[in-house]
Amino acid sequence: MTEVNSPPRPGGWTRFVTARPRLSLLVALVLTALAVLAGSGVADRLGSGGWEDPAAQSTYATKALEREFPDSQPNLLLLVDAGRASVDDPAVAARARGLAGRLAGEKGVTGVGSYWQSRSPALRAEDGHEALIAARITGDENAMARTLDRISPRYRGAHGPVQVKVGGIVAVRHEMQTIIKEDLTRAELIALPITLVLLVMVFGSAVAALLPLGIGIVAILGTNAVLRALTSFTDVSVFALNLTTALGLGLAIDYALFIVRRYREELSTGADPLTAVAATLRTAGRTVLFSALTVAVSLAAMMVFPQYFLRSFAYAGIAVVLLAAAAALILLPAALVLLGHRVNSLDLRQLFRRGRDRGPDGGRAWARTAGLVMRRAPLFALGTTVLLMTLGLPFLGVKFGTADDRQLPSTAESHVVQDQIREGFPGSPGGGLEILAEGRTTGAQYAAYKQRVAALPEVVRVEGPLVKGDAAYFTVRPKGEAVGDAAQRLVGDVRALRPPFDTKVTGTAAVLVDTKHAIAERLPWAAVFIAVVTLLLVFLLTGSVLIPIQAVVLNALSLTAMFGAVVWVFQDGHLSGLLGFTSPGSVETTLPVLMFCVAFGLSMDYGVFLLSRIKEEYDRTGDHDAAVRHGLQRTGGLITAAAVILAVVMVAIGTSRVTNTKMLGLGIALAVLMDAMVVRSLLVPAIMRLTGRATWWAPAPLRRLHARFGLSEGEPAAPAQVREPAGV
Repeated sequence: MTEVNSPPRPGGWTRFVTARPRLSLLVALVLTALAVLAGSGVADRLGSGGWEDPAAQSTYATKALEREFPDSQPNLLLLVDAGRASVDDPAVAARARGLAGRLAGEKGVTGVGSYWQSRSPALRAEDGHEALIAARITGDENAMARTLDRISPRYRGAHGPVQVKVGGIVAVRHEMQTIIKEDLTRAELIALPITLVLLVMVFGSAVAALLPLGIGIVAILGTNAVLRALTSFTDVSVFALNLTTALGLGLAIDYALFIVRRYREELSTGADPLTAVAATLRTAGRTVLFSALTVAVSLAAMMVFPQYFLRSFAYAGIAVVLLAAAAALILLPAALVLLGHRVNSLDLRQLFRRGRDRGPDGGRAWARTAGLVMRRAPLFALGTTVLLMTLGLPFLGVKFGTADDRQLPSTAESHVVQDQIREGFPGSPGGGLEILAEGRTTGAQYAAYKQRVAALPEVVRVEGPLVKGDAAYFTVRPKGEAVGDAAQRLVGDVRALRPPFDTKVTGTAAVLVDTKHAIAERLPWAAVFIAVVTLLLVFLLTGSVLIPIQAVVLNALSLTAMFGAVVWVFQDGHLSGLLGFTSPGSVETTLPVLMFCVAFGLSMDYGVFLLSRIKEEYDRTGDHDAAVRHGLQRTGGLITAAAVILAVVMVAIGTSRVTNTKMLGLGIALAVLMDAMVVRSLLVPAIMRLTGRATWWAPAPLRRLHARFGLSEGEPAAPAQVREPAGV
C-alpha cells in the first residue's frame, strides 16, 4: 500500500487533471453534448454487410455483373402467393404481370423479371401455387434501404387474387439493420439499471456507483461521433454499435472500479483527497493506461483483415477503449477531487443487509482461496486445464458459412420468404454460381466451355450464356445446399478450368470460399501481431520473461469454453428453442475472429489488473507466494465484480433477435466469466506457484531495459528490495 507520510506534491499529470476540476468537467459536458450532435443518426449510415473480401475474384465478378447484367444479380424478390389457385391461372398471371410492370417503372429499380415473363421453372414453386418476381435495387446500401422503404408498402400484402411478401438480400439486410437498432435500445434499457444496482452493491455508495456509468456514457457517445465521421469516407458495419455499447460500459466500469477502489484505499490510510488522487494515478492510473493499450492491440489486429465487417469492430473498439481510458484518467480524477470523502456517501447497501461492510477492499476469502489453490497447485493447474480443453472440444467440428436470412427471427418477412424458396422452389433461385466471361470469344468457344462446366460432377445444369459485347455470363446450379461442401468444391473445379477467355466465378459459395481464404491468409499475421505486442507490453509491466508467455497461453486457454459453446449451441442448434434462434448449421466465417480479438483483449484487461498488483507486492517484499496471495486478495473481488457486470451487459446484447449478435453477446459473456472465475482465480495462482520465483527471472539486458522503460502499479522499488530468484 502506498505510504502517505510526507507525501510528494502532486505534479505532472495529476496537477494537469486536478488543477481546475470544475472546468474539466464542464469542458467534458460540452464535448459530450457536441458528440451527441455529431453522432446523431449514425445507425442510419451504417451498413449491414461487409463479410466479403473487396479484392476477391467473387467481388470483382459480382460488381461487373451488377454493372453489365443487372438481371443476373437480383437483390429484391416478390413472392407472389396465389393461394389455392395456380400461378398459371389467367387472373393470377394478369395481376402478377401488372405488378412486375409497376416495379419496372420504379425509380432505382432495374433488371425486373418474373416467372410469367421467362417461364423459368426456377421461379415457380413445385406445388404451382407460388412464383417469383425478381429485380435489382441499385445504389449503395443506404440508397437501397431508402428505395426499399419507399416501394415495399406498395407491393406488400393483398393484390386481388394474390398475396405478396417482400424478400431478397436487400430486404434481409434492411430488416437486420432495423432489428439491430431496436435491439440495441432494448439492451441498453436492460443493462443500465441492472448495472447500476450491481455497482451500488459493489461500491456500497450510490455516488461512487454513478461514476462508472458516467464514464461509460461519455465513451459510448464519443465513439458514436467517431463512427459517424468514419462513415464519410469508409464503410462501417451496423454490428459495431453493439461492441461500442458493450465495451463502453464494460471497460468504463473496469477502469472506474479499479481507480475508485484504489482512491478509497488511499483515503483509508488518512490521505487527503488530492494526495489520494495523486497516489491513485501513479499506481492504478498507470495500470488502466496499460490495460487500455493491451485491449486496443487485440482489437487493432482486426485491421489486417480486408472485410469491413471486421475492420468496423477495430474502429469502434479502439475508439471506445481509448475514450474510456481517457475519461477514466481525466474526468474521474477531477470528479474524485471535487467529491473528496463524499465518494463514500449514500451507502444504499444498508437498505438490504445489516452488518459490517464486506466490499471489495476486504478480500480475506480471496486470500484463503489463493492459499488453497497454491497448496494444491498441481491438482488445480491440471484440473482447470483439462476442464477448459474439454469445453472447447466441440469447436473441432466447426463448419464455416455465410450470414443469411436465418440470422433473423423466424417471423421476419424476409426470413419467411427465403424459407419458402428453400423448401418449395427447385434449384434455390439466386443460390447458384455465376460465371463472368470477358474477352472476344466465339459462340463455339462459349458452347464448348458450357459443356465442360456441365460435365463437372457437382453440376445439375448450366444456363446461358447471355452475351453483351465482349462479356457474357453463365449460371450454374449445383447439387445440394447453395453453400454446402459440394458447392464449395464446385467453385474450385470451375476455377480450375482454363478456357480461351478470362473467367471469374461468383455466387454465395464462391463468396464463402474467398472469405475463408482471406481469413486463413491473414489470420497468422493477426495472431503474431497480438502475441508479439502482448508479450512486449506484459514484459514492460512485469520485467519477466516467463509471465508474458504465461499470459498469452492462459488468455487463449480461457477462450476455449466460448468457442466450444459457439459450435455446440449456435452451429449444432442445442438450446435454439430456449434462446430463440434458427441454426443455419454453420458459424459465420468472421465471427470467431471477432470474438477471439474482443475476448482476448478483455482477458488481458483482467490479467493486467491482477499481475500489476502481484508485481507491486513482489517489488515491495520480494516474497513470491505472499505477492500472489496479496494480488488475488486485492483484485479477486474487483475482477469478479467487473466480469459479472460486463457479462450482464453482454447478455443484454445477447438478447438480440439477430443470431450473430446473440452469439457475440452470449459467447463473450461466457468467456469473461470463465476468465475471471476459473483462469484468474484458480489457474493463474496455481501456475505461478508451480513456477515459483523463477517467474520473475529475466536476463540482465532485459532487466536493464525494463528498469528504463517498464511500467508498474507501485512506486519504483529500491534495488535491495528486488531479489533475484533462487537458483536462477
